[in-house]
Amino acid sequence: MTFATLGLIEPLLRSLETLGYQTPTPVQAQAIPAVLAGRDLMAAAQTGTGKTAGFALPLLQLLAMEGPKVTANSVRALILVPTRELAEQVHEAVRQYAENLPLRTYAVYGGVSINPQMMKLRGGVDLLVATPGRLLDLFRQNALKFNQLQTLVLDEADRMLDLGFSEELANIYRALPSRRQTLLFSATFSDDIRLLAGQMLNDPLSIEVSPRNVAANTVKQWIVTVDKKRKPELFVHLMRKGKWKQVLVFAKTRNGVDALVEKLQGLGINADGIHGDKPQATRQRALDRFKASDVQILVATDVAARGLDIEDLPLVVNFDLPIVAEDYIHRIGRTGRAGSTGEAISLVCADEVNLLSAIEMLTRQTLKRQNEPDFEPEHRVPDTDASGQVVKKPKKPKKPKASGGGGGKRNLGKWVDSGEVAPAEPSIKPVRKVPVFNTGPRKRKP
Repeated sequence: MTFATLGLIEPLLRSLETLGYQTPTPVQAQAIPAVLAGRDLMAAAQTGTGKTAGFALPLLQLLAMEGPKVTANSVRALILVPTRELAEQVHEAVRQYAENLPLRTYAVYGGVSINPQMMKLRGGVDLLVATPGRLLDLFRQNALKFNQLQTLVLDEADRMLDLGFSEELANIYRALPSRRQTLLFSATFSDDIRLLAGQMLNDPLSIEVSPRNVAANTVKQWIVTVDKKRKPELFVHLMRKGKWKQVLVFAKTRNGVDALVEKLQGLGINADGIHGDKPQATRQRALDRFKASDVQILVATDVAARGLDIEDLPLVVNFDLPIVAEDYIHRIGRTGRAGSTGEAISLVCADEVNLLSAIEMLTRQTLKRQNEPDFEPEHRVPDTDASGQVVKKPKKPKKPKASGGGGGKRNLGKWVDSGEVAPAEPSIKPVRKVPVFNTGPRKRKP
């Protein structure tokens, strides 16, 4: 199968030839004809399998061949993404695909001045990539109109819900015309997203080119158990032992990113960090330097977990496990992309056992464990398995009560051996608010 057999027009084929695209991936092979046919679509595929081209190529073709010329402050197609970095990356891909087409494309997001964006939109844009918050700001200031909108794409919609965009999504949906095509693309579809799809899409075609919520088999995964306070020391040890050259590291919090970067820089290691508190220009500069190998270690929160395409990235390290299990799949999907192999190492301490259990249940695999000599944890990480259960270590027999008050340690009136670790509390999955939309009948495209 070739891109030509999927029905793409010659200008797009020339762009793909220039980019070195030869054979469609499975998600592209199924999605492109469906989008060209005007179907609403819900497509799930592992990260790194070409989802962006799967919706961008047919969307650009429809814009080039159908509909009137875009008018002032209007947009004909809208792609919503959760982060600034992903907005830039998706738009860059779109720009390259549209190189030989007479279309105007643009990207808008927060963290930068809104005035240049308002000026750019005055002449109208055929295809706009946007984050939800900035899109609403522009709409409310009358810098953007949706009366010409033909297609809405939600890329990584599950992440938008995790980041608290549910209210923004509902407000955007209410502002859009009912006659439109809607496409949902993601590596993972939670039950919340399936509910969202049922409210937003009309008789959608569902595409799943790989088992739901399964990490790519091109990524070798394992965990190293360690006490929480020794994680930075272990990371530096593993980096030097493995002679790591380029590593993307995920930390749970913004403060955690800053602390690890400060420690690494203090040791003379070329490191930088990105998170939501940093200005967009600073974040983009750090990412560009990392892609150019000017920065050895890039530490990030989950703003870098979705969509970032870093060529030949060999290694991802989870310094902290993610709160939401689905984010683990997206994090490690930054490596092992486009047929290459990669590695993903997670540093896990005892109080992360429930997060580990949730990841193993989601991915339906038990991650291989190893202890690093001289870093064996004092607080043992309980065994887990893919059933989502924490496997409790058999209790030692109680010691007989000694007269005179000697013996073990008391804990609420019960004898507990000093080496035992209390069982972890049950995992409680964070509750995400799903936007409720008006689900009345919608007109279909004529």
